[in-house]
Amino acid sequence: MSEYLSVTTLTKYIKYKFDQDPHLQSILLKGELSNFKRHSSGHLYFNVKDKDSVISAMMFKGNASKLTFDPKEGDEVHLEARVSVYERRGNYQIYVNKMELDGIGNLYQKLEQLKIKLKKEGYFSNEYKKPIPRFPKKIAILTASTGAAIRDIVSTMNSRYPLVEKIQLSTLVQGTQAKEDIIEKIKHADALGVDTIIVGRGGGSIEDLWNFNEEDVVKAIFECQTPIISAVGHETDFTLSDFVADVRAATPTQAAVIATPDQYELMQQIKQYQFSLSRYIKQYLEKQHKQLDHLSSYYKFKQPSLLYDQQIQRKDDLEKQLSQLISSKIESKKYQIKVLRQNFNLKALKQSITQNNKHLMNINSRLTNLTKKSIQNNQLELKNKIELLNNLSPTNTMLRGYTIINKNDQVVTSTQDLNENDEITLSMKDGSVDAIVKKVRCEHE
Repeated sequence: MSEYLSVTTLTKYIKYKFDQDPHLQSILLKGELSNFKRHSSGHLYFNVKDKDSVISAMMFKGNASKLTFDPKEGDEVHLEARVSVYERRGNYQIYVNKMELDGIGNLYQKLEQLKIKLKKEGYFSNEYKKPIPRFPKKIAILTASTGAAIRDIVSTMNSRYPLVEKIQLSTLVQGTQAKEDIIEKIKHADALGVDTIIVGRGGGSIEDLWNFNEEDVVKAIFECQTPIISAVGHETDFTLSDFVADVRAATPTQAAVIATPDQYELMQQIKQYQFSLSRYIKQYLEKQHKQLDHLSSYYKFKQPSLLYDQQIQRKDDLEKQLSQLISSKIESKKYQIKVLRQNFNLKALKQSITQNNKHLMNINSRLTNLTKKSIQNNQLELKNKIELLNNLSPTNTMLRGYTIINKNDQVVTSTQDLNENDEITLSMKDGSVDAIVKKVRCEHE
């Protein structure tokens, strides 16, 4: 019986072989995700299949947290994994370390993420869209110098509006250097003073059109001061440049249509305006002729003197009234002057002025005397007060032999404020003396 192996032993041996094989430690695999599940622990469980085979797979939480996309059923992916055996079920499976979307799927995922980011930042907002001029003088065309796009744009403009000046700026629209060239040409065109810029190319795969999805290209279009029409790819192709541009054209031909008016439509409009204007002028002239005929039949125009004879008579009446009014005003003023002359006595006025001058002089004399007397009295009073103040001054008191005693910066006025051995200061007329009290004698002792 010892020759028989247990299932566990066999499974462990097979697992050991898988784990020791260096070719199975790191494999690169591609396929489609199916039966995808995200466990509450954060681990991912799924199958990887192609048209003929299926293999079980799992991805630990640590590696799953590093994914740059959200995997889902049906995704085409590239995997980096190791092959081993899950002992409990005895089947082999892969443990995925890295996973990314396969080719185009990865680009679409990147495109969607960048689109969401730029939309949140306001690059696609309608409030920043600039109107396309209706009658442009100069248009800059940024596309490859050869190819269907430039031919379609130029031929359409020539047929629609040959007056416009077309400035062709040969631009790389594909390849590793295309992004920088597109940005450079947009800035150059913006500095040329053109009315409109067309940025475009023919159709292609998402890889071919990817330069028009680059974030730096989107920002260059957004920052351009000149209105931009985006004409990238065919009608079903959409790039981020289409969303940020002021107008999106489905094809390069449509971009030329949007950028220019149709000369035949303009001619029809001009003819319509000419017809309307001619009809209006004709109607206006007919109306004026009728009004002129009506006025010319007026009876006063047949006898012109009727237009002004009444006015001449009216003028004469007004002149007469004005003359009478002036004469009346002059007589009234003459009478007022006469009355004033009668009431005005120059001799009496002079006498009154002389008397008032004498009275004023008397008042001035009295005021001067009173002022002098008041000043003298105040000076005498001030002198008496100064003498009294000097008599009361401590300095004068000390001049008579008196001394001021200070103890602790306080004036001593009583023997009761002093004790034996107190330090005191004697202030005299010409200085001070520091002393010590030997004995204090009060009057009541």
